[in-house]
Amino acid sequence: MPRVEVDLHIAVPPAAAWAAVVDVEAFPGRMAAVESVTVLARPRPRRRTTAWSVRLSGSVLRWIEDEVIDEAARRFDFRQTSGDLAAFTGHWGVTAGPDGGSTVSLHVDFDIGIPLLADLLNPVAAEALRENAGQMLAALEQQLTAGPQHPPREGRTPEGTSAPA
Repeated sequence: MPRVEVDLHIAVPPAAAWAAVVDVEAFPGRMAAVESVTVLARPRPRRRTTAWSVRLSGSVLRWIEDEVIDEAARRFDFRQTSGDLAAFTGHWGVTAGPDGGSTVSLHVDFDIGIPLLADLLNPVAAEALRENAGQMLAALEQQLTAGPQHPPREGRTPEGTSAPA
């Protein structure tokens, strides 16, 4: 399965970054590519089921995922249970940086579900997912650092993404 890994250092404490990452229902208001995220169920503490709708390269991907949230590790793992891709799993995470800031990560493994076209489509899909993940992380950074003491920095791109041409 192809893997996409995008990490971005953000100059805010890990607790603040984690609070923004785990609040997925706020993503549509922060991130242009995210049309909707709805928490469908919270069957147990540390677990939830969410429905996502995300614009990706001119298409809209929809899926439902189960999430396992580890507050202490500042990480939540997700696994698609139904949706447009054959498989979609990964995790969001926040780790402490040496300067008191945070590294926010989004790592995804996916399968488009068309074996005969996988060699052709997987690289295209991986690049689209990488670009989308980078935009999501940049939007989080913008939200977390906007304000009088932390103006947004121009030209920043998350690791694993490329700057727009």
